[in-house]
Amino acid sequence: MKIAISGKGGVGKTTFTANFARWLVEKGITVLAVDADPDASLGTVLGFPDEVLANLKAIVDMKELIEERMGGTGAFYPLNPNVDDILDDYSVSLGQLRFFRMGNIKGGGTSCYCKENSFLQALVNSLILGEKDTVILDMGAGIEQLTRGTALGVDVLVIVTEPSKVSVQTVHVIQQLANELGIPRIVVIGNKIRNVNDEKFLRDHFSTEQLIGIIPYSDELLEMSINTGSIPMPEGSLGVQLNTIYEKIIDEGR
Repeated sequence: MKIAISGKGGVGKTTFTANFARWLVEKGITVLAVDADPDASLGTVLGFPDEVLANLKAIVDMKELIEERMGGTGAFYPLNPNVDDILDDYSVSLGQLRFFRMGNIKGGGTSCYCKENSFLQALVNSLILGEKDTVILDMGAGIEQLTRGTALGVDVLVIVTEPSKVSVQTVHVIQQLANELGIPRIVVIGNKIRNVNDEKFLRDHFSTEQLIGIIPYSDELLEMSINTGSIPMPEGSLGVQLNTIYEKIIDEGR
């Protein structure tokens, strides 16, 4: 199963991604967690040691590797470079959890990143269409890495949002992009919900089919993001709520 997770910065998307990945592993599922967010914090929240992550550069920043696979420094480069071995050589593992720091597609400014972006597109294509394990992609606020072809391999796009107008607007932009790409299932998760007014705000903006779960504001979840995977998964009512959301994503995404 291939799951892409997106949302505006600061909504708790990476913590949600990390906890979801850990939950899947506890279910006995082998998971590949891919950090495609410019903030590149997923590995930390998953609990990988700092010394391991310090030696794991984002693939998009590995200029020599990209030049090698893209045919040197010339203006012409292959549209389908060989990336099949990249995952094995540049990922790290903790039991059934593998982590891969990909980085985000670049844009703007005066430099041309056509070669780097083509390389990343090929890499995403390989991960989504060729990887046998369950893949979770932490996408950041956009889904630029997904082309129309690779998006067909994504089973579900999960968009995390806060109860705010700006965050909801970001969700609508991502939904439109995802629909244009043909992603078959797009769902929304409300996070950091403090009261009934927050929940009502989101339910007024999304249908029941779209909004599949509500996560209350939680100091426990905040502590998990700070202490980077060293705290057990939430129990009690919060654990039940998260479990229900994860089950919905998995069961209806199959």
